[in-house]
Amino acid sequence: MQEDQNLSEFKADKETVIENKELNFFEAIIPVIILMSMLAYNIFFVDGQEWFGTYTNQIILLLGGVVAAVVGLFNRVSIKRMVTEIWENLKSVFIPIMILLLVGALAGTWLISGVIPAMVYYGLQVLSPEIFLPASVIICAIISIATGSSWTTSATVGIALIGIGTALGINPGMIAGAVISGAYFGDKMSPLSDTTNLAPAMAGTDLFTHIRYMTITTVPTLIVTLIFFTILSLNTDTTGSADLSDLLNTISQTFYISPLLFIVPVVVIALILLKTKPLIALSTGVILAAIFAFIFQTDVLNGLADSQMHAIFTSIITDTQITTENEKLNDLFSAGGMNGMLWTIFLIICAMVFGGIMDGIGALSRITKELLKLAKTVFGLFASTVISCLGLNAIASDQYLAIVIPGKMFKKAYQDRNLAPENLSRTLEDSGTVTSVLIPWNTCGAYQSGVLGVNVSDYFVYAIFNWLSPITTLTFAALSIKIRQLTSK
Repeated sequence: MQEDQNLSEFKADKETVIENKELNFFEAIIPVIILMSMLAYNIFFVDGQEWFGTYTNQIILLLGGVVAAVVGLFNRVSIKRMVTEIWENLKSVFIPIMILLLVGALAGTWLISGVIPAMVYYGLQVLSPEIFLPASVIICAIISIATGSSWTTSATVGIALIGIGTALGINPGMIAGAVISGAYFGDKMSPLSDTTNLAPAMAGTDLFTHIRYMTITTVPTLIVTLIFFTILSLNTDTTGSADLSDLLNTISQTFYISPLLFIVPVVVIALILLKTKPLIALSTGVILAAIFAFIFQTDVLNGLADSQMHAIFTSIITDTQITTENEKLNDLFSAGGMNGMLWTIFLIICAMVFGGIMDGIGALSRITKELLKLAKTVFGLFASTVISCLGLNAIASDQYLAIVIPGKMFKKAYQDRNLAPENLSRTLEDSGTVTSVLIPWNTCGAYQSGVLGVNVSDYFVYAIFNWLSPITTLTFAALSIKIRQLTSK
């Protein structure tokens, strides 16, 4: 029998969605059940170190992909089709992988050039523990709105805030939660954001109608987030304030500290605001930091390697550790370079393999269609959309597919219920964009965890804005608050 004869596909904003008429729902969820079971076993019983070693999650994703491939072969899907979808997925993350490598290089060069130590040095004097967490949310929200990128915000301001907060003795999970909450608020509300443009395109509304309609659920969620972090800050015991003078002295004795060092991050942020490509902006940051290290931090470079050039290349490629008299600063003044990003990159690649096979065999669209059948009421329709987005973030490991597939599948259902398309676009953002960072093997979760140096499990609870957003959108739907219709009754 001819292979792939039951497959059909449609394209949506450069994303291809495969439908398989022969694949049933139970077959489609077999790989998901096995994947989730293995991940759960790994998390709760072996802690990721005794099963397959360091790369346990990556191997589990590949094994899930093998199961999905077997299901596809039994349903007459050719290996060529699955490989094609894997390749398409891998191509889609080439730029993010390059960005991750540059972020690793950025962390290393910004450390040895004194940029990060200067941020910590001056930040310790400005951001007190009492206001640190809500201030972090606001700072990251502003930067993310301006840049349209939660990734860029975390890679620049986020790294600095992690350093400052850690020096103040604040739990890194709390800091990462505040950074991510602010960054994703800005990402959602910025007209420069790719997901903010993608969601209305899928739903059939325009960008600014979408943004205005999102404020109805997004602003209350942000207010709750700020209240939470304010209370948390006021009730957090810190150890950094007592050691502040000692920390400042140690930093100034180890590095040359000057406001001139801020030229490097200012140039990078300026390039991003001018819509320069991220690869160019981050590369510029690496090169500038290397130059500043030669100019200002000769003692640091001489202490790291036999030659200053060797120290620079080491900071870009592999681990760098600057030892001080303060143990807390020793943990802070270390960077993994590009090598430190390899675990995250391998995770993304393996996630794309699994997601590509699941898409190639038609499993993603089949699962979404079954969820659509459960939408008997207006609230059920909203709930099915949210569940679909959350599920695809976990299964496909990609926030774009978590927007594209439900957007296409649910669009007609919203029209049939006389619901304006901005209802769908808002729900896609509230449940697709922001929750991607809560899945460890999702590209966003892997990226943020790798860049900030904090495990998803450590910041999950504190990423208030991200897990509260889908709850807010469902609450508004259940209470019929601001549910816009196509025509007035």
